[in-house]
Amino acid sequence: MKVKVIVTPKETVLDPQGAAVREAMQHLGFSGAREVRIGRYLEIDLEGDPVEQEPKLRELCHDLLSNPVIEDYRLEMPNEKK
Repeated sequence: MKVKVIVTPKETVLDPQGAAVREAMQHLGFSGAREVRIGRYLEIDLEGDPVEQEPKLRELCHDLLSNPVIEDYRLEMPNEKK
């Protein structure tokens, strides 16, 4: 089973990389983007029951895969409603 982790800057944190991409998009003629946020996407292929592993996965997302001071994460488990 694969789980997905999406890590993004918190809404209150400036995202200079996203701002640079937005400016480049405007320079290339696309003016429709009000804001661009840059993050990370991870897929983790699990062995065993993902429901049993979810607490440990959430701990790893908080402690290893994201910086909780400036980033949020979203963990998507198999068969989970979005």
